[in-house]
Amino acid sequence: MPVITINNNPCYYEFEDFGNSEVLVFSNSLGTNLSMWEQQVDILSHHFNILRYDTRGHGQSGAPQSPNESYDIATLGQDVLALMDYLKVEKAHFCGLSMGGLIGQWLGINAVDRFEKIIIANTAAKIGNVEGWNQRINYVKENGLKSITAATAERWFTENFRKQHPSVINDILDNFVKTDVAGYVACCAAVRDADFRTELHNLEVPTLVISGSKDPVTTVEDAKFLAKQIPTARHITLTAAHLSNMERGEEFAKLILHFSEH
Repeated sequence: MPVITINNNPCYYEFEDFGNSEVLVFSNSLGTNLSMWEQQVDILSHHFNILRYDTRGHGQSGAPQSPNESYDIATLGQDVLALMDYLKVEKAHFCGLSMGGLIGQWLGINAVDRFEKIIIANTAAKIGNVEGWNQRINYVKENGLKSITAATAERWFTENFRKQHPSVINDILDNFVKTDVAGYVACCAAVRDADFRTELHNLEVPTLVISGSKDPVTTVEDAKFLAKQIPTARHITLTAAHLSNMERGEEFAKLILHFSEH
């Protein structure tokens, strides 16, 4: 099982070498794991070698030993760089969604030489507010993740998609409730505290910003702000809610491919 220890934390990853010249790194959203990128792997394997990993606190990666331990986005970004170093990936393309998009912003600002291009989807320079995140953290600590599955599904997918693809919804919510509560809470704190609004002018890697027109979490306006503040950025909106890469899988992959080639 491909697990390495990064900063005393086990990191689970899958690195698929398809014999291509470039590497694409995928970074999952809060409450998911690397399986969220399956549709993109199927399409993009003809163009990239693909590195996916479970963000710490998620999937098969390690989680905090204490329920009060928190992470920050810098730590999560450093995990990506350490994983790339371990696999001897000097430079890559990066795609992250929501929390993964925050990680992408940190990497683009702090590790400009390591990335060819960055795709940040369904994210913002600052997601939500402190009060809202603290309420969620306290509620999940008391009631567990199963208690918020219905609200999570509504944020992640449009009503039509939920009706038409019940098996997809069941699978991702099953992964969601299996997420370690301490890991989820620690990453909630990382998202809560992240704020790149005054730093985006330092993100010099060419960046594609993808938003969902039906996304109630990170809005089209959030994406417009990112695209305006990042020096070399473009913005495209998909008809989707928060997990646009799952709701518009083929379209999302084609956007990555087109952006990487131009």
